[in-house]
Amino acid sequence: MGEPKIFFMFLAMVFLKGAVSKVHTVGDELQWNTGANFGSWSQKYNFSVGDTLVFKYVKGQHNVYEVIEATYRSCNGSTGVLATYESGNDQIELDQARKYWFICNVGGHCLGGMRFFIDVKES
Repeated sequence: MGEPKIFFMFLAMVFLKGAVSKVHTVGDELQWNTGANFGSWSQKYNFSVGDTLVFKYVKGQHNVYEVIEATYRSCNGSTGVLATYESGNDQIELDQARKYWFICNVGGHCLGGMRFFIDVKES
Protein backbone atom coordinates (compact mmCIF):
# COMPACT_ATOMS: atom_id res chain seq x y z
CA MET A 1 0.00 0.00 0.00
CA GLY A 2 2.93 2.36 0.60
CA GLU A 3 4.53 1.69 -2.80
CA PRO A 4 1.93 3.58 -4.90
CA LYS A 5 2.17 6.54 -2.54
CA ILE A 6 5.97 6.63 -2.89
CA PHE A 7 5.65 6.33 -6.67
CA PHE A 8 3.26 9.29 -6.86
CA MET A 9 5.47 11.35 -4.56
CA PHE A 10 8.41 10.60 -6.88
CA LEU A 11 6.37 11.66 -9.93
CA ALA A 12 5.32 14.86 -8.15
CA MET A 13 8.96 15.68 -7.33
CA VAL A 14 10.02 15.09 -10.95
CA PHE A 15 7.17 17.26 -12.22
CA LEU A 16 7.86 20.05 -9.75
CA LYS A 17 11.58 20.06 -10.57
CA GLY A 18 10.71 20.66 -14.22
CA ALA A 19 8.04 23.18 -13.34
CA VAL A 20 10.38 25.47 -11.43
CA SER A 21 12.91 25.76 -14.25
CA LYS A 22 12.59 29.07 -16.07
CA VAL A 23 13.43 30.29 -19.54
CA HIS A 24 14.99 33.76 -19.59
CA THR A 25 15.25 35.75 -22.81
CA VAL A 26 18.45 37.72 -22.36
CA GLY A 27 17.64 41.43 -22.49
CA ASP A 28 13.89 40.70 -22.34
CA GLU A 29 12.14 42.54 -25.22
CA LEU A 30 15.39 44.28 -26.30
CA GLN A 31 17.01 40.85 -26.68
CA TRP A 32 20.80 40.43 -27.15
CA ASN A 33 21.49 43.77 -28.75
CA THR A 34 23.66 46.85 -28.36
CA GLY A 35 20.82 48.96 -26.90
CA ALA A 36 20.20 46.89 -23.75
CA ASN A 37 21.68 47.25 -20.25
CA PHE A 38 22.61 43.65 -19.46
CA GLY A 39 23.99 44.46 -16.02
CA SER A 40 20.56 45.73 -14.96
CA TRP A 41 18.79 42.91 -16.79
CA SER A 42 20.81 40.19 -15.04
CA GLN A 43 20.12 41.70 -11.60
CA LYS A 44 16.32 41.46 -12.09
CA TYR A 45 16.28 37.67 -11.90
CA ASN A 46 17.36 34.82 -9.68
CA PHE A 47 18.93 32.08 -11.78
CA SER A 48 18.80 28.43 -10.74
CA VAL A 49 20.25 25.17 -12.01
CA GLY A 50 17.94 23.93 -14.76
CA ASP A 51 17.01 27.39 -16.04
CA THR A 52 17.68 28.25 -19.68
CA LEU A 53 19.07 31.46 -21.16
CA VAL A 54 17.86 32.33 -24.67
CA PHE A 55 19.97 34.76 -26.67
CA LYS A 56 17.98 36.18 -29.60
CA TYR A 57 19.78 38.35 -32.17
CA VAL A 58 20.36 38.77 -35.88
CA LYS A 59 22.76 36.02 -36.92
CA GLY A 60 26.04 37.52 -38.13
CA GLN A 61 25.56 40.82 -36.26
CA HIS A 62 26.27 39.37 -32.80
CA ASN A 63 27.45 36.20 -31.13
CA VAL A 64 27.61 34.78 -27.62
CA TYR A 65 30.81 33.66 -25.94
CA GLU A 66 30.73 31.98 -22.57
CA VAL A 67 34.04 32.97 -21.02
CA ILE A 68 36.09 32.97 -17.85
CA GLU A 69 36.05 36.01 -15.56
CA ALA A 70 39.37 37.45 -16.82
CA THR A 71 38.11 37.35 -20.42
CA TYR A 72 34.84 38.98 -19.34
CA ARG A 73 36.75 41.80 -17.66
CA SER A 74 39.16 42.36 -20.57
CA CYS A 75 36.58 41.86 -23.35
CA ASN A 76 39.26 39.99 -25.26
CA GLY A 77 37.70 36.81 -26.63
CA SER A 78 40.97 35.45 -28.02
CA THR A 79 41.54 33.46 -24.80
CA GLY A 80 39.47 32.06 -21.96
CA VAL A 81 36.51 31.02 -24.12
CA LEU A 82 34.46 28.11 -22.76
CA ALA A 83 31.83 27.98 -25.54
CA THR A 84 30.74 29.95 -28.61
CA TYR A 85 27.26 30.39 -30.05
CA GLU A 86 26.31 32.06 -33.32
CA SER A 87 22.85 30.81 -34.35
CA GLY A 88 20.84 33.94 -33.51
CA ASN A 89 18.61 31.86 -31.23
CA ASP A 90 21.03 30.27 -28.77
CA GLN A 91 19.62 28.31 -25.84
CA ILE A 92 21.99 27.64 -22.98
CA GLU A 93 20.92 25.43 -20.09
CA LEU A 94 22.38 26.49 -16.77
CA ASP A 95 23.38 23.02 -15.60
CA GLN A 96 25.71 23.88 -12.69
CA ALA A 97 25.59 26.12 -9.63
CA ARG A 98 28.40 28.58 -10.44
CA LYS A 99 29.10 31.97 -12.01
CA TYR A 100 28.58 32.24 -15.75
CA TRP A 101 30.22 35.03 -17.79
CA PHE A 102 28.95 36.04 -21.27
CA ILE A 103 30.17 38.50 -23.88
CA CYS A 104 29.49 39.42 -27.49
CA ASN A 105 32.83 39.07 -29.27
CA VAL A 106 31.93 41.17 -32.32
CA GLY A 107 34.29 44.18 -32.53
CA GLY A 108 33.58 46.71 -29.78
CA HIS A 109 30.28 45.19 -28.61
CA CYS A 110 31.61 43.81 -25.33
CA LEU A 111 33.25 47.11 -24.36
CA GLY A 112 30.01 48.80 -25.46
CA GLY A 113 28.04 46.86 -22.86
CA MET A 114 27.15 43.53 -24.44
CA ARG A 115 28.33 41.48 -21.50
CA PHE A 116 27.00 40.23 -18.19
CA PHE A 117 27.52 37.59 -15.57
CA ILE A 118 25.14 35.65 -13.37
CA ASP A 119 25.54 33.57 -10.23
CA VAL A 120 23.47 30.41 -10.64
CA LYS A 121 22.24 28.74 -7.45
CA GLU A 122 20.94 25.24 -6.76
CA SER A 123 17.20 25.06 -7.38
